[in-house]
Amino acid sequence: MPARPLTPIMAILLVVALVVTLFPVFWIVMTAIKPPTDWNAAPAIWVPANPTLVNFRTLFDPNAIREYGVGGVSQSATASVFGSILASVVSTFFSILIGLFAAIGLSRYAGGSKVTPLIILSGRMFPPAAIAVPFVIIFSATNIIDTYGGLIAIYVAATLPFSTWMLKSFVDDLPREIEEAEMIDGRSRLMAHVTVTVPLVRGGLFATALFIFILNWSEFMFALVLSYGRISTIPVQLAKYVTATAGTLYGVQAALAVLAMIPLVLAGFAIQSHLARGMTFGAIKR
Repeated sequence: MPARPLTPIMAILLVVALVVTLFPVFWIVMTAIKPPTDWNAAPAIWVPANPTLVNFRTLFDPNAIREYGVGGVSQSATASVFGSILASVVSTFFSILIGLFAAIGLSRYAGGSKVTPLIILSGRMFPPAAIAVPFVIIFSATNIIDTYGGLIAIYVAATLPFSTWMLKSFVDDLPREIEEAEMIDGRSRLMAHVTVTVPLVRGGLFATALFIFILNWSEFMFALVLSYGRISTIPVQLAKYVTATAGTLYGVQAALAVLAMIPLVLAGFAIQSHLARGMTFGAIKR
């Protein structure tokens, strides 16, 4: 089917949508390179006349911003960046690993039952605040609260429904006969899935892994309620850039937000061709 021409009304709506969507990004980037004197200027300064990287330097040198007469921040963002990378990468790995085998089990051995998939998906039907409270109680009793192990565990639990459903849609598209042919040749069921199913869905694995990574990287609620000082992530660190002497350190917050957006933007571009298909949960068949 040939593409429909872009009408003037559609073009205007597209421009408006782009402006509304991209303006916050533009404002964050501009704020990140503003000196402290421009943060609360009235009228607002759209593009700084004297851009600076002091906000980015302050992330890793808390006293760098003192050259503008602003009190230094309480701590650097190094630990938060490390915490986000560690928690996001490890939890994404385990979520994909468990979700892959769950997806294969649902696709190949569930016998058409829809109860189990819905039970798995029900884990995402509750608001994060409602789920976080029981986890705080459980983790406190088991002494894993305020640890990366506990944070990774709750990240895996929160993203497992997504990874299972998305990977199931890719496994459903594979003919069973390919795996059965491998088993006829003498391979076990497990080895048939490892040598045939996994390589054939590697595109879906990559797309799902990036999607889960985005969820983990930007998660705030669980990281906030499960961290008390020993661990931290970028979203939690963003909320800490409020001081009694300088108020909200908008420029430093914006600088950290820019750093946090970079992997999300790259991951978004990488999965855009797979995301819509994966989120249909296999409802559309070819």
